[in-house]
Amino acid sequence: MPHTYITTPIYYVNGDPHLGSAYTMIITDTIARYYRARGWDTFYLTGTDEHGNKIAQAAADAGVGVKEFTDRVSASFRAAWDMCDITYDHFIRTTDDYHIRYVQEFLQKVHDAGDIYFHRYEGLYCFGCERFYTPKELRDGKCPDHLTAPTLIEEENYFFRMSKYQERLLAHIEANPDFIRPEGFKNEVLGMLREQIGDLCISRPKSRLTWGIELPFDQRYVTYVWFDALINYISGLKYKGEEVFQKFWPEAQHFIGKDILKPHGLFWPTMLMAAGLPLYKHLNVHGFWTVEGQKMSKSLGNVISPLAMKEKIGLDAFRYFLLRESVFGQDADFREESLTARYNGDLANNLGNLASRTLAMQDRYFKGLVQPLSNPAPEIDQRLAAAFAQAATEVETQVGNLLLNRALEAVFRATDHANKYITETAPFTLAKDPASLPRVGAVLHNLLEALRVSCQLLSPFLPETSLKLFTLLNLPAEQLTAYSLPWGKAFAVGHQIQKPQPLFPRIQ
Repeated sequence: MPHTYITTPIYYVNGDPHLGSAYTMIITDTIARYYRARGWDTFYLTGTDEHGNKIAQAAADAGVGVKEFTDRVSASFRAAWDMCDITYDHFIRTTDDYHIRYVQEFLQKVHDAGDIYFHRYEGLYCFGCERFYTPKELRDGKCPDHLTAPTLIEEENYFFRMSKYQERLLAHIEANPDFIRPEGFKNEVLGMLREQIGDLCISRPKSRLTWGIELPFDQRYVTYVWFDALINYISGLKYKGEEVFQKFWPEAQHFIGKDILKPHGLFWPTMLMAAGLPLYKHLNVHGFWTVEGQKMSKSLGNVISPLAMKEKIGLDAFRYFLLRESVFGQDADFREESLTARYNGDLANNLGNLASRTLAMQDRYFKGLVQPLSNPAPEIDQRLAAAFAQAATEVETQVGNLLLNRALEAVFRATDHANKYITETAPFTLAKDPASLPRVGAVLHNLLEALRVSCQLLSPFLPETSLKLFTLLNLPAEQLTAYSLPWGKAFAVGHQIQKPQPLFPRIQ
């Protein structure tokens, strides 16, 4: 059985779930559902990143203990993803005992191999990012994320010999051109590797930070938050057992936002090399969302909550908009006008209208009972079946390329074809002549097949809608994954279809 391991970033618990994190979750959930439905053994990991100075400061600002604070915020992330019906297999926290133990094992192994050393260092430190910057990385002398001048710090710390693995990582990426995708982000990492990357400071003295994982070889220090957090991709599997790790790790698909490309594209693979572990299979990098052309900000009051969107338009409509309106790897803009247009145009007028008209005519003319297909099938019927076969082929190709927007385009081209088929065959006109009722029944049978295949193809993208429509077709849920079922074989003559229900009422 083929298998895949899908991971999200673990989310920093100094804020709440928002559009950006929801986008990552919806992409990964869609892909996990897609492969599970096709018989792949799939392991899907998400979780929360809970150490570091920003967390300790957020807890202090909230007037609670840091563990109480992280428990509360981590639970809010987990609850949000559960309410969004995200089908993760394991939720990891960097405060989990098993993760802490494995991070310390990892550190000890790299230290014992001679790839961690102690050094007095003077550098430019951004407290917001909790990392040192080189002068070249700054923008006009300021942190590129926080736009504040970093502080010059001189202290003794432990360093990972990241530069030792620079040439090896460069060679690996050049030999495996899809290791980081899309290509633009691969080229960005290659650009970093063609200059000196230096070594990585991996500790923080307890004199200024105690909320972290203690170094196993020096109790005066805690681990740098990135060195801790990245290891979750391994510890989350190891927790399930060595056999699970050996099975899934070689198929690891990391999904991240472009803001954390450097830790995942540079730090993480060199860490794995130092620990003697295989590299992940792919690093998949997506772009940012803006809102009405502006960066999301609490001060602007334009932060989009996934739970608020679920309440407003329904979860599947929210999923559809994010997946259809974005191109993987590129930035996208969330606009109310675009949301309304997508909802009404694609979901209400196209898919919703197709389902409503088909089920209404099936009920009106045949009391919901399926009629025989035309034999032989007219060319117009064959073209309809071919349109959905083509959509199925395109979905497979486009999901493999992470172009989920194009996969959806393919399905909706087919449903658009089905709506035109109704216009061209005009069953509502034919039904006025009793002698034409057999043809009306055949046309509706074809349209029921169109809805059945639509459900199957859309199930990973619109799981709630697909299941609801499948229920109206009175088909068993397990048939949602019966992709090899030929056109015309899903509905026996006399099969009872339910009355229509609105899938996507139009919004203003």
